[in-house]
Amino acid sequence: MNAVICIAPLRSPTGTARHLPSSKSISNRALICHALGGHQSTLHNLSAARDTRLMQALVTSPSEVIDVMDAGTTMRFLTAYFAATNQPKIITGTARMKERPIALLVDALRKLGARIDYLEKEGYPPLHIRGFDRQQSRALSIAGNVSSQYISALMMIGPTLPLGLELTLTAPVTSVPYIQMTVELMKTFGLAVHFDRTQVMVEPQPYRATTLTIEADWSAASYWFAFVALSGQATIHLPHVTRKSWQGDVAIVDIMELLGVNARFDDQGATLTPKNHLPRLEWNFVDCPDLAQTVLPVCAAKGISGQFTGLESLRIKETDRLVALQTELAKIGAVLREETAGVWVLSPGKLSAPVTIATYHDHRMAMGFAPWACLTEVSIEQPEVVDKSYPGFWEDMKSVGFSLA
Repeated sequence: MNAVICIAPLRSPTGTARHLPSSKSISNRALICHALGGHQSTLHNLSAARDTRLMQALVTSPSEVIDVMDAGTTMRFLTAYFAATNQPKIITGTARMKERPIALLVDALRKLGARIDYLEKEGYPPLHIRGFDRQQSRALSIAGNVSSQYISALMMIGPTLPLGLELTLTAPVTSVPYIQMTVELMKTFGLAVHFDRTQVMVEPQPYRATTLTIEADWSAASYWFAFVALSGQATIHLPHVTRKSWQGDVAIVDIMELLGVNARFDDQGATLTPKNHLPRLEWNFVDCPDLAQTVLPVCAAKGISGQFTGLESLRIKETDRLVALQTELAKIGAVLREETAGVWVLSPGKLSAPVTIATYHDHRMAMGFAPWACLTEVSIEQPEVVDKSYPGFWEDMKSVGFSLA
């Protein structure tokens, strides 16, 4: 693929996002539950995202060295999985992965009885998992506002521990829908799980075989709402998405209702068309932080001012997403600033001249800014980053009428 993709402007994209992936979040959790159940279940419609393909390959890998590349979910889930299943492994990744903290999860696993060493910088990958001694504790406490993936990783191994797991989440607890997703998925595998927002309790019990079909990915679907929000007379069909979903990013329907998108659902999916919008948006992204890179570029380009909270976790993603957003939004004169601790204010810009977007090795930067092509020519650097979650994204842009070079 070219180092840069140039997208010619198109005011009214129309068609179907035929390559819309199934949920990466559900797929990755399902693969861990499937493995903890002895690989006895049947999983249909697994995500084609690179992260999921990587998880599928690595969860059964006999290799002593496990390279998760830039897949944060894979790093976190497999760290807990290999520890709980007593598999000695070295887990490593890209240079950026070695900058992403993992101490909270490692500390929790050590308290449970896992023997884990840091091979380079304290608190960061790569890790050496040396096995699991007898369970040292049933009760753990972990910060609820850093990453729900730490919590989900511990939850999923909980039933396999001799004493089970009692996990207390210290306030504030963020990304609750992702924790609830893990609860519902574990129940699908026959487990009894208690979750009341600040505490998770699971007794020792076996994972049971099940058959599961993975639903479409709402994070990926969100970008098509952005195209419609910035378009003239677009009509976009999203196959296999459902209004009732385990995924927190289904919140995009409510957000984009305010930003100028009507979503009509039927048995085949959803059809998106433009409508009137509000001049200002206030939103707490605490339960759906991955939507920030969809929503803020729309506001900035559409002249919608905003006030946003719940963005703290964006600093430890594929890149520091807050800095990346500030930098790229500034290219059209938009200003994103932290007014007070945790409160971010957006002053919109004006999108008229062609613009080039840096992606910072982050798939969501590429797809979050691509909808600006409804208003002007957009060039996206390192376009291959979309393979991480939505390999068919550029093909779907072509299928709704965009010209890419």
